[in-house]
Amino acid sequence: MVKHALSVTRQDDFAQWYQSVITEGDMAEESGVRGCMVIRPWGYGIWERIQRLLDDRIKATGHDNCYFPLFIPLSYFEKEAEHVEGFAKEMAVVTHHRLIPDGKGGLMPDPEARLEEPLIVRPTSEMVIGSAFARWIQSWRDLPVLINQWANVVRWEMRTRMFLRTSEFLWQEGHTAHATPDEAERETLKILELYRSFAEDCLAVPVVAGEKPENERFPGAVATYSIEAMMQDGKALQAGTSHFLGTNFAHAQNIRFQNKEGQFELANTTSWGVSTRLIGAVIMTHGDDDGLRVPPAIAPWQIVIVPMLRDAPEDEAITAYCHELQAALARQTALGEPVRVLLDLKPAKAAVKRWGWVKKGAPIVIEVGGRDMAGGNVSVIRRDRLYREDGKLDSQATSRDAFIDGATAMLEEIQGALHGEAKARLDANIARDVTDYAGLEAFFAKGGKYPGWVEVQWSRPTGAELDGVVEKLKALKLTIRNAPTDAAPADGPCLFTGQRAVERVLIGRAY
Repeated sequence: MVKHALSVTRQDDFAQWYQSVITEGDMAEESGVRGCMVIRPWGYGIWERIQRLLDDRIKATGHDNCYFPLFIPLSYFEKEAEHVEGFAKEMAVVTHHRLIPDGKGGLMPDPEARLEEPLIVRPTSEMVIGSAFARWIQSWRDLPVLINQWANVVRWEMRTRMFLRTSEFLWQEGHTAHATPDEAERETLKILELYRSFAEDCLAVPVVAGEKPENERFPGAVATYSIEAMMQDGKALQAGTSHFLGTNFAHAQNIRFQNKEGQFELANTTSWGVSTRLIGAVIMTHGDDDGLRVPPAIAPWQIVIVPMLRDAPEDEAITAYCHELQAALARQTALGEPVRVLLDLKPAKAAVKRWGWVKKGAPIVIEVGGRDMAGGNVSVIRRDRLYREDGKLDSQATSRDAFIDGATAMLEEIQGALHGEAKARLDANIARDVTDYAGLEAFFAKGGKYPGWVEVQWSRPTGAELDGVVEKLKALKLTIRNAPTDAAPADGPCLFTGQRAVERVLIGRAY
């Protein structure tokens, strides 16, 4: 029997396992404020890698970064009724600007310092950015406007879980304005594809891209698209969204421009974003019972060297050997960038450091002892395949020079292996043979588990008819995830209405 590094397994308690990966991998911790977390260096290092790689892609499509205020006047939200209704229950509100002693040894808001207009702590920035667009856009020559910001937002969540659903989180939000609806729709779908390829290529997380149903649209949007990822427990995680807003926000914010014929028109806008939720996706897609497995593309350190020092005369020589190894590896290139390699010289036992990096999920851990140095070797542990068939740690003694020469290929192989494993799991757990509601109930009742998703035919009901479907699904703790853009054409009746289907949708339980 393999004795794993974590005290709880995925099979025994997936939710507790998730928390254990975060805690024992030194990724994040509670902050003392409900729903807010302290992101520790390893967790934030992963976010920095995500940020850098995604920022490069966003800029490559012509977008510029900027920044907008954290505080938004309440009156801005009141201009777009559907939008404010969608976020009203999650808004944090600032009403005072000063504290005074309360006479009991504590502090209280100063009644004399009440704001004339309450300020909303940014839940999303459509309204404040729309106000800026109204100032910036006067003529067709000012279009398109393509901007992005990296920021924090606050949504007062009732049930929180680190990285997945927190009251404050980090994200990027793109906002654009266009002369025509066709241009705006093309932008929306361009970003959807950008998110899909980023998740697949950088996070090694396979996703399904598609349009959300009417009831799942972003408040005020004409259409919302998402990428959906399957976690190891079969649940879906919405990993990114792209919204076509039409002229709804332009009407509310008076974003108008004079066209080539001298007539005034409303601009068509979009918004789109991904957040630190992506780290949760990486954990639940790639983690195992020994902790996290970080895809090399987003690993802060791709290779960690652990010298096995014993307070012996040869320690100095081993350390020098490891420094030379580090320098040689740093000259290599993998996945389009110089290899990121760390020499861990912390004063701790080598075994403690080894298992610490295993739990963090460093793609490759190198151990170097006296015998390794004497033979010109290194001992290599690949995080994507940690154990041999006999259940023992798979530590391969390898020629130092051969490892240096093969490091690029090994890192790229690990990146591909993690994606391949997750893609096989996704493909194996989407059922396409369910044709009636009884079959849907039976599928999700298997052993009390949620074994994956079901793809069914769908007639796009709306209004009260859609509400009825949503309520039926809610009773089974299910939601419609999206209508995949690459699904087969509809060719039969809708599972819910019996009417002629127009598309196929994915149904599952979600985070």
